[in-house]
Amino acid sequence: MQVGLIGAGNMGSALARGWGAPVLASDNGSGRAAALVAELGGEALADNAELARRADLVVLAHKPAQLEAIAAHAAPHTGRVVSLLGRTTVAQLRAAYPDAQVTRAEPNIAVAVRKGVFVVPEGEGDDDEVLALLAQLGTVVRVPEALMGVAGAVSGVGPAYVALIAEAWTDAAVKQGLPQRQAAQLVQRTLAGAAELLARDDTLSVRRAVTSPGGTTARGLAALEREGIRRALAAATDDVVEFASR
Repeated sequence: MQVGLIGAGNMGSALARGWGAPVLASDNGSGRAAALVAELGGEALADNAELARRADLVVLAHKPAQLEAIAAHAAPHTGRVVSLLGRTTVAQLRAAYPDAQVTRAEPNIAVAVRKGVFVVPEGEGDDDEVLALLAQLGTVVRVPEALMGVAGAVSGVGPAYVALIAEAWTDAAVKQGLPQRQAAQLVQRTLAGAAELLARDDTLSVRRAVTSPGGTTARGLAALEREGIRRALAAATDDVVEFASR
């Protein structure tokens, strides 16, 4: 399937790198489309109408406010669309691309390494071939469209939260005397292993498997609770959901 990206920013480029195949790509003059096709193969195009004519699947990775302006050129030539546009509903997409099969998907940046998450509205006329293409890059999670903002407040921003936690954790270990390189390696590999455990079991079981009564892990968990890790994550989620609902 020939993919055409309208927009070659961070998320569009992450998808393309995950698939690892030549793409058609356009941008707003930034030069990122040319850089992407130099990396993966394909062609950078200045005309979105031509891109839509030549692509089997058009991925909307531009700014949400550009929906109507770009659709005016691309929609007459588009048969299949995947939209990555935040806060843009299926109804809005269908109005802009009335003759296309439309899929709304909100991915996270880990699609670049095929460990991503796609949040997709349920009950909106699935394109099974497109969903299978997305599933090559990670996990597809279906939620009611009204909860897309909440789901995105978990998966979309999640890699940045984990990166911040890893950074703070590494700094704490360095403060206690570990060399930075070894501290970073320990944190990164511990996070990766914990993610594998959580994919197989629930959070409480994993915590119980590590925590002995009155032991070192219990002290560390108590400190995290005392310093407000739950409040911090709740506040971050509330702020992101509020912003996404504007």
